[in-house]
Formats: sequence, structure tokens, C-alpha cells
Amino acid sequence: MLSRLEPQSPDALLALIKMHAADDRPGKIDLGVGVYRTDEGETPVLGAIKEAEAWLVENQDSKSYLGSEGDTGFVNALMPYIFGSDATMGGRLQGMQTPGGTGAVRLAAALAKEAGLARLHLGVPSWPNHAQIIADVGIAWESFDHAAEDGTANVEAVLDVIDAAGPDEGIILHGCCHNPTGIDYSAEDWEAIGDALVKSGTFPIIDIAYQGLGHGLEEDAAGLRSVLAKVPEAFVAYSCDKNFGMYRDRVGAFYILAEGGDMLDKAFSNANALARASWSMPPDHGAAAVRVVLRDTGLTQQWIEELDAMRARMRSVRDRLAQGGRVGGVDLSPLGRQNGLFSMLPVTREQVAKLREDHAIYMAGSGRINVAGLTMDNIDAFIAALGEVTASDKAAAPSTA
Repeated sequence: MLSRLEPQSPDALLALIKMHAADDRPGKIDLGVGVYRTDEGETPVLGAIKEAEAWLVENQDSKSYLGSEGDTGFVNALMPYIFGSDATMGGRLQGMQTPGGTGAVRLAAALAKEAGLARLHLGVPSWPNHAQIIADVGIAWESFDHAAEDGTANVEAVLDVIDAAGPDEGIILHGCCHNPTGIDYSAEDWEAIGDALVKSGTFPIIDIAYQGLGHGLEEDAAGLRSVLAKVPEAFVAYSCDKNFGMYRDRVGAFYILAEGGDMLDKAFSNANALARASWSMPPDHGAAAVRVVLRDTGLTQQWIEELDAMRARMRSVRDRLAQGGRVGGVDLSPLGRQNGLFSMLPVTREQVAKLREDHAIYMAGSGRINVAGLTMDNIDAFIAALGEVTASDKAAAPSTA
């Protein structure tokens, strides 16, 4: 039976991790892996999480099953930060814990299919797993261009897609800190998107995985809140992996917005059944630690300060890159206007390979970089190498990988 399987290509970023680890050149730079790094190149456990975990060791009295909804205390504690002061939106909103934001996206797609969604629209480039999840769930999907040529969001494209779609179609939107471009919609864009969704009836799935890493917790949730205040129903996929540094603990949440209690109960019962069939119950430890942080005023403040420091460091890197202006065939100035961990450089696969081979700079073949991989000690070397490698092509085209 197994002979019928076709071999699959290895994950490109996992291969990049191995290549970087095997490189013994001093000063090597890793811009591939999507995790936050300090100026010393470390991905630390946040101090607030450390204290919460210590509290759990001393006080957690059972590891019995919690059920397919997971840690509801965690889910509810997050809601004011995501949705604002009216966290349940008048009783129209309910959520459950998932294995990371990936689990939340998977559950959103599966529930949308169960509800009869015929097609999803996805702005590209996007997080590669979006397309894989949609295809694996079995929903037809179409792409549109997320980014315009001037380095801003292609608002006309998303509005055209929404206007042409209808109640049996949906769209996936990044809530903030777009992966992989770093290009976000403006407040005015979000208002227009919300109005278009109401007019067409297109169903929104909002994936928010980097809240607090763009401009701040409130600012990064403003677009999502703007849309949810207008539409009758929506799904929200949320990740704590980045803003709480919980990568390997896989901490996420899935929320359903519905028109009324009966509709919400019906949708939530279906989400529970799908979760039960997919992972039975999500892992608890990471979510429990986040719950402890958010229920303790001191730990909450500590977490916010640590998050602010993470954001400030990435903003300083972006500002320094933007100051570099045009180097070789690449204009770095738009990176200063973008948000979060990621940006896309207009480089070819051959130029990416040359950066790796000649300068020990590791990045995805698509041109996506993790700006947190840069520090004030290595950023000038990176800019110089980028200029050298792209100098022969003053109008380098971005890779389509």
C-alpha cells in the first residue's frame, strides 16, 4: 500500500535551519526562521511566562482532561485584548483553545466547509500553510495580489474580490503584521473592507498571529475590531506563539462571531465535534501559563513591557534598514513602513543562493526575511552584502517561490 505514495519535498525552512546550523563561518546571519530574536540572537522565554510556569509547578493540582474546548479560562482572558471592552460582543462571540494558530486556521477552514463554504480567497504572497490547509480541507480557493508595486497593500484587489464574491464564499485576512510581506491595511482600508463584506455577504476569516508586534496591542487589533463591528458573522484564528514566545508549546485560540445565541451554539457545537475528531483536546501547559499571566496584574504588566521591548527592537532594525535606501537593485526604504517580523525583498532565488554561499546570510528562497534576525552589529554587513549581490541587476524581480 505505501508504495502508492509519492515522495514529498522537504520543508524549505527546515532545510535552511540545518544548513545554517552546519555553517561554521563566523558572523553568519539567520533571517529564515520565523521567531523573535534579541540583539544577542537569542529567542528567550519571557520573564512573565517563567514566573507563570513556576506558579503552575507549585499550584497546579491536576493534569486531568479539560475537554475539546481546552482551557476556557485562557480563552476568556485573551478576549478583552483581542476584541476590546465588550469582549463577547453582546453575547455573539465564543471561543476555544487550539494547538497554535495553525490549529485555529485549520478549524476555521474545516468549519467553513462544514457550513457549505464553496470557495476561499487568499491574498498572495501569504503564509505558505494557508494554501496547504485550505487544499487539505478540500475547499476550492483563488488568489489575489496582496501587495501593490509601491510597497503598500493592494486595497483595490481585495475590494474587487469581496465585491465579486458572495455569501457562499470567504476570504482570509491577516489581522496585523502580514506574513510574509509586513504590509498591513490602514484604518481606512479596514473600514472599506468591512463595508464591502457587509454588502456582498462574503465570509471573513481573520488570522491574527502577531498582535502587539506591529504598533501595539490596541493598534494591532483595530482593523479586526473594525470589521467585526460591521459583519454579522466571522471566524478569528489567534496565536500566542509569537507575542508570548510560546512557539513550541503551540498556544492558540479559535473564535466564532454569530448573529445570535442559537446560531452561535449550533456553530460552536460543530466546532467542538471537528476539534474532537482532529486533536481530541489541545495541550494545556502553554495556555495555562498565558492564563496565569493575564489573571495577574503584575505579570500582565511585565508581559506588556517585554512585548513593547520586542516591538521596539524590531522597529529600530526596520528604521536602520530603511535608512539604507537603495542598495544595488533593492530599495530598503519601504521596510520602515512595514510591520512585524517579516518583509519581502525583491531578490531572485539565484541572489538568495549567492547571499548564502558568499556571505553566510540565510533567508527563504522567496526573499522573505525575518528582521529580528538582524542586530545593530550585523545589519551593516547585511546591507553591504545585499548591495553587492544585487548590484548587477538594478531592477531585481522578486522570486515567485
